[in-house]
Amino acid sequence: MKKYKDYTRDELTHELEKLKEEYGEVAARDLRLDMSRGKPNGEQLDTANSLLTVPLTPEDYITAGGTDLRNYGGFDGIPEMKKLFSELYSVPENYIFVGGNSSLQLMYDALCRAMLFGTADSPRPWSEEKNRKWICIAPGYDRHFAITEMLGFTLLTVSCDGEGIDIDRIEELARDPDVKGLWCVPKYSNPSGCTYSDDTVRRLVSMECGAPDFRIYWDNAYGIHDFSEDGDTLADIFAIAEECGNPDRIFYFASTSKITHPGSGVAMFAATEHNLAHELRAVRAQTIGYDKLNQLRHVKYLKNPENVRKIMAELAAYMRPRFSAVYRALSPLRPLGIAEWSEPRGGYFISLDVLPGTARRVWELMRGAGVTLTPAGATYPYGRDPEDKNLRIAPSYPTEEEIAAASDILALCVRIAALEHYIAG
Repeated sequence: MKKYKDYTRDELTHELEKLKEEYGEVAARDLRLDMSRGKPNGEQLDTANSLLTVPLTPEDYITAGGTDLRNYGGFDGIPEMKKLFSELYSVPENYIFVGGNSSLQLMYDALCRAMLFGTADSPRPWSEEKNRKWICIAPGYDRHFAITEMLGFTLLTVSCDGEGIDIDRIEELARDPDVKGLWCVPKYSNPSGCTYSDDTVRRLVSMECGAPDFRIYWDNAYGIHDFSEDGDTLADIFAIAEECGNPDRIFYFASTSKITHPGSGVAMFAATEHNLAHELRAVRAQTIGYDKLNQLRHVKYLKNPENVRKIMAELAAYMRPRFSAVYRALSPLRPLGIAEWSEPRGGYFISLDVLPGTARRVWELMRGAGVTLTPAGATYPYGRDPEDKNLRIAPSYPTEEEIAAASDILALCVRIAALEHYIAG
């Protein structure tokens, strides 16, 4: 198959006219399809509905330590939830603080505490650092970038692709004492789908940092979200950091958001005892505790790591055909030389790179055809993709029929945008 760049002008014009006619027919269907965010669909949420009816006895309300879960107290989480998180993510129980439904909130709170009080190793509050900077791996998670931008950090972009992150560049930037931290989604990254290699993890925790209070925000959102039993393996960052003498560098986050119900899940913040003692002094002033009965319901429903793996295998069965539908629709684009995309072995996203200079146009065409995508540029700091080529595709929310239809429209829009680009060029 001939690539578009090798078409004559007449061939480009003829092909564009044909595809625009097809696009007009699609737009006339008045569709309402959503591929914008990594939300579970209703069918997937239904699989966890028994969480809402978990039977609890009066004896269940009282912990082994005598805390009544219906009352105040136990502000750092119930022991059973800590144990389950510890087993699922290989994090020491004594490192774990259990919060509400949102790990993003825990990240925001941790950064705000650093702004007000610094970290356990800070010479001063971060708000007093005049030139504070933050490393952002891109394409990456827009909500991460929004937090550090809102708090006044200069965002430093480091590239990521399906093979991994530019660790050389991170090491170079981290030597600057104004650089305070780094956002990471280390397994099935949002949206590239890459999983950090053991070497990358080791270099992150052993690298020289100019700031004594440098922190890696380790957002392991998809740590157990494999599509099959032979999913990617992520190194134990706390164990390696301990070996390298830098365990305090890690702030670790995870949640049950895409295991049970995102709106009523349980989130975890983990750090060394040295870090946690400092952090919890401020948390004690903020809250007397999160919803301990919800934590108990999750423990009763999830039970143990073996049962969680069974649940995740069921959820993987919902995800695989949706991802496959996207790949099928995109497959004709690669021979045309106008698109490349990730094919992760887990997680929630596909990173689509279209012809440079056309991502925003693809997004506009999709919107005109009734399909919502995350805005072009959102996967980069400040919402600015320097090459205007990346789009984040979220196949989880539509039904299988809807994702197939939306993916066909996506392939159509990518082709139209590429043809327009070549004709204009």
